[in-house]
Amino acid sequence: MTIHLVLGGARSGKSSFAESEVLASDKQYRHYIATATITDDEMQRRIDHHQARRDSDWCLHEIPLEIAAHLGSFSDNDVVLVDCLTLWMSNVIFEHGETASEAAINQRVAKLIKALKCCRADVVLVSNEVGLGVVPMGEVSRLFVDHAGWMNQAIAKVSDRVTFIAAGLPLTMKG
Repeated sequence: MTIHLVLGGARSGKSSFAESEVLASDKQYRHYIATATITDDEMQRRIDHHQARRDSDWCLHEIPLEIAAHLGSFSDNDVVLVDCLTLWMSNVIFEHGETASEAAINQRVAKLIKALKCCRADVVLVSNEVGLGVVPMGEVSRLFVDHAGWMNQAIAKVSDRVTFIAAGLPLTMKG
């Protein structure tokens, strides 16, 4: 079992890179955990774009929140792509609404990390690097950026490999 975190900015090529990593795997079964939810026409177009890139050899799991619970269902014959953790973090925050507490968010991240450590499959996780821009003005936006950054750090710590993608080019950061 290996954990590979793929980080990058918006439209950096991180999803394409992560998909190519999964396709290169010698594992028997490919799984795609999609965390996006359709909130508007533009998000529908993004989802359609991602779906068009995948062939029928992928088993799709649409899981906007309960990734940790699902990771235990995979075996050592599986490779799992989770795309993407920052959308998952957004879903976690919006699940709680304005009452989103740091403790509740941290608990969800800790549960995910525990599930990753126990997962028998190889896992490739895609996440946005949110720490390279300006600090957002709104409280909820700052909450998101802070927790996405802390989540990325925590998952990078337990990952066997970490790759940063910029302009479609991979930079190995760990492993």
